[in-house]
Amino acid sequence: MKNLLTLILIALVAFVGYALFWPSDFMPQPWTVATATTGDAPVRSAPLAQAERMGEDTATGPEDVAIDNQGRLYAGYEDGTIRRFDPDGSNGQVFATTNGRPLGLAFSSKPVAPTDDQASTESGDETGEQEQATDAQPPQTLIVADADKGLLAINPAGDIKILASGAEGRPFKFTDDVDVGPDGTIYFTDASSKYGHDAYRTDILEHGGHGRLMEYDPTTATVTVLLGGLQFANGVAVSGDGAYVLVTETGSYRVLRYWLSGDMAGQSDIFIDRLPGFPDGISHGADSDTFWVALFAPRNRLLDFTADKPWLRRIIYHLPRALQPEPAHVAGLMGIKPDGTVVTDLRDDSTGAFAPITSVQEQGNSLYLGSLSADAFARIPRPTPETTP
Repeated sequence: MKNLLTLILIALVAFVGYALFWPSDFMPQPWTVATATTGDAPVRSAPLAQAERMGEDTATGPEDVAIDNQGRLYAGYEDGTIRRFDPDGSNGQVFATTNGRPLGLAFSSKPVAPTDDQASTESGDETGEQEQATDAQPPQTLIVADADKGLLAINPAGDIKILASGAEGRPFKFTDDVDVGPDGTIYFTDASSKYGHDAYRTDILEHGGHGRLMEYDPTTATVTVLLGGLQFANGVAVSGDGAYVLVTETGSYRVLRYWLSGDMAGQSDIFIDRLPGFPDGISHGADSDTFWVALFAPRNRLLDFTADKPWLRRIIYHLPRALQPEPAHVAGLMGIKPDGTVVTDLRDDSTGAFAPITSVQEQGNSLYLGSLSADAFARIPRPTPETTP
């Protein structure tokens, strides 16, 4: 027994020495965690408990949901397909295949015309049928943030164009989310220029500031970096009047605002911080004038404890995946008014909760929820401040 304990101790010391001193690309940075201000909402909140799963067993990981001007639903899956559903979630069909990992989706009714030397065309394995535009239904282009391929545009026939795959000499590693401004300008994120979508936890654990918020000008086919050094730049949402764009910093529990017009044009500030969980997708609801924020998971106490201890995060990084911090299976979403007031704060920690929620899209009196790992997307009644716990 004594010999066994000695061997275990030697192995433990050797592992710690390896984790701390062996050369590695993983370079954790110290940071200070601020205490959450919103607190934890009551569990099993009624609207989330009413989640209606849609498009079940179609494919895995409908990370985002977009709705066209005919009310049809679109979702991108981990197998590289983007599937279109009838408004009730039935009749799911492959609209296009990116051969990558489609994440954020947004529709644009403005022309998207990149120059030939800045865009290429790809064809999916299956595409939707050509549709004729009418005066009542102007043609729309589906803009896609594909983690592997970059920023894409897909026409109504399902033909794919690569709009951009890098900026300022750095290729996109993890193109994440996208939104379109009133003038047709496209805003999108590269969550990490170092780690791909299969290593998102590593980027958050490292806290190295590899994320970027960018804009794509469809008239010049150019990409401009608006903000860099972000801690896992994730969801993007343009305000209703186009005055600013919001971006979620998942790794810092906050949402930043970049001003597009007015006295602060070209500057950024904090829209809301000290959130109770990891903010993921964000969208603006025109009817409710509310920014909806998906919370991927509540904060992890061990991860917060190690924030100012990069040496400990190096050890965690080298542990087997099963021993590393895991996101809790808790559904969460928040509704925030343009002045930063939180009016909706919902959680569902039940076994059957629809989680993780990675995106929220308002349509009429409903919210559509996406998920990185579920086999369905979901719909819930749009909560109002009066019905929010």
